[in-house]
Amino acid sequence: MFADISFPISSYKVFVYRIPEKLEHTVEVGVRVRVPFGKRTDQGVVVSLFKKTKFKGKILSIKSVVDETPIFDATLWKLLNWVSDYYLTPIGQVMSTAVPKQLNLSYKPMQQLMVHAGTISQTDLDNLSENAPVQFKVMRFLLERDGTIPVAHLNRIVTNVSSICNALEKKGYVSIQKVPRIPDLSSLSLFPRPKEVKFTKEQQGVITRLSDSMDAKRFQSFLLHGVTGSGKTEIYLQLAKMAESKGRASIILLPEISLTPQIAGRFQAEFGDRIAIWHSQMSPAERAWTWRQICSGAYSVVVGARSAIFSPLKNVGLIIVDEEQESSYKQESPAPRYHARNVALMRGKLSGALTVLSSATPSMESYYNQVVGKIYYLRLKRRFGGAKYPQVHMVDMIEERKKTEDYKTPFSRLLKDKIEDRLKKGEQVILLQNRRGFSPIVSCRDCGYVEMCRNCQISLTYHKVGNILRCHYCNFEKPTSISCRECQGSRLMLGGIGTQKVEEALVEYFPQMRLVRMDWDTTRKKGAYVHILRDFGDGVYDVLLGTQMIAKGLDFDNVTLVGIINADTGLFLPDFRAGERTFQLIYQVAGRSGRGEKPGEVVIQTNNSDSPVIKTAARLDLKKYYNICLSERRELDYAPFSWMARVEFSGKDKGNVRQVANEFTKSLQKKPKSLQVLGPAPCPFEKIRGNYRFQIIFKSPKEKDRNGTTLHNFLKKNLLNSSRMKRRKGVNLHVDVDPISLL
Repeated sequence: MFADISFPISSYKVFVYRIPEKLEHTVEVGVRVRVPFGKRTDQGVVVSLFKKTKFKGKILSIKSVVDETPIFDATLWKLLNWVSDYYLTPIGQVMSTAVPKQLNLSYKPMQQLMVHAGTISQTDLDNLSENAPVQFKVMRFLLERDGTIPVAHLNRIVTNVSSICNALEKKGYVSIQKVPRIPDLSSLSLFPRPKEVKFTKEQQGVITRLSDSMDAKRFQSFLLHGVTGSGKTEIYLQLAKMAESKGRASIILLPEISLTPQIAGRFQAEFGDRIAIWHSQMSPAERAWTWRQICSGAYSVVVGARSAIFSPLKNVGLIIVDEEQESSYKQESPAPRYHARNVALMRGKLSGALTVLSSATPSMESYYNQVVGKIYYLRLKRRFGGAKYPQVHMVDMIEERKKTEDYKTPFSRLLKDKIEDRLKKGEQVILLQNRRGFSPIVSCRDCGYVEMCRNCQISLTYHKVGNILRCHYCNFEKPTSISCRECQGSRLMLGGIGTQKVEEALVEYFPQMRLVRMDWDTTRKKGAYVHILRDFGDGVYDVLLGTQMIAKGLDFDNVTLVGIINADTGLFLPDFRAGERTFQLIYQVAGRSGRGEKPGEVVIQTNNSDSPVIKTAARLDLKKYYNICLSERRELDYAPFSWMARVEFSGKDKGNVRQVANEFTKSLQKKPKSLQVLGPAPCPFEKIRGNYRFQIIFKSPKEKDRNGTTLHNFLKKNLLNSSRMKRRKGVNLHVDVDPISLL
């Protein structure tokens, strides 16, 4: 018997080894083995088995088996091979991304105390309330969560937790036990408020259609297009429970767990210890332990960010990609530069699983695919629970400033009046300003000099907190100057608006307001994001001010006003997706308003009131904007009408980078007539983190290249030569298939 074995190296090859007779019954696809590799013993993964081999050279033998159970099965191996082939990445590098690096068999999680609420009569509960109010507080907290939680979670509501839990245990109201502290979402999820779920006729129709597809036990893909607040999360939960009842597993992908704590909390509350959480804040040891538990069949649901699509679940019957339009599903670096949405569709196909792409603002690719019939389309037009969509107001800030002659304030009169009205009513406000810091530009009035990052061709942002200038690309920092670096003049000007500047203005206008700011600067600590949202949900704050991280996944009944300080941010970036992203951001954040019984309003402030993006977003007219956008994309042969790829060259010496890019372009073998090659040209952001960047864009129209084979074959012919991909003259080459940005 022989085995093909893969190693985590930058090679497309697998290596053949002989299986010793004593190991024939333990070696199987997906297990790790120790083998001689060069002059050392290394660890590889078995990827195929066969009785005979055509290899004529010397064949070495496997020394030992590392795992009792495979770390992936044949289906997952097929998926990894597809990723390797489609994204032009050696299989070893794909495995390094997909499989945790520290699959340590000896790792055991730490122990923790868990407390479980038992049965208690109303009379006993009333007695606790009267005679032991702190114990009553803990008991009520436990009953509201209807399950077992770590004792440590009670620290946020009472002090001296251990003695209180012990007292409740002696009275027979709770039980306490020590269990392994497995990774969970305790610091990344919000405990949901209990609510009765009654599906509308529209929702039930969607559930019936999807459950029928699941019963068929074959791959079918759907775009679930539901307005914000239409109850998509409840549908996910229902489908996952159906899959579990049929003995099938589910993968729920979220764009970033830390940005969707309410959804993560709903799943955790529903599935308890049957759910695995996969997120970026897990330690390597926790990742390894969770992976092994998934392999052993301990979980029926995995909820996580993009790499959760590689979870080694068996018999996957449901895959959901929530907020499928989000750019965070694309891995930009390192290779493989895969898109989790595309990988989810392929895993669904290989597993015979129902695959649902879901969003209130679908990606242009998914919207186009449903138009041409490549994916089934389901629509939710109404909000859950009878909530009405908010009334939207657009304010032309150019006209506003002319009337008020106030060119410094970030607020229109309308938005200030609306905020004041909500504060009087005890209702809450969400304000979006998608740029952090105080001012994004510091310039000299005398000579026009702009403070730039020394590592990037990007202006430095002034942060009033700390009085520093910071680059938001490489994190370079420097103290704020009091004079111009070029002319030594003292007339420095702060241009543009960041969240810190908006915060300062709010405090000035509404000194009694309880305000919290949420951006990268205030949420760097683990769990900070969830603490802010939990307090906001509990009514500790009146106003939540933040960047795009507040635009989706939030559901607060008392929020009746959303204000967008500057809707134009990002609109004019030199990227073909700039308009699409701006529209989606406005539409998504508008949907945070009026999700309960109280009606909501949205105020959109803009300097470009004639822009089709802004006008259609203000009318919440998704269909019209998407038709406009598709028309523009078709005319320019951009995705989704073309298959695209981007090859980037980067290095410290600009001349070398340009030379290598030009030499590469000239050496390209004869291309098909339908294939467009644009460049090489400097990237729009030419220098990032000290590296100059040039790029070549490849476009192959789908009308002439239905499956993308023309583009892929051309790229393979020209790129899969090892010497092409190697660093030359200090220049790195990276290939990005289906790029989401050309910046």
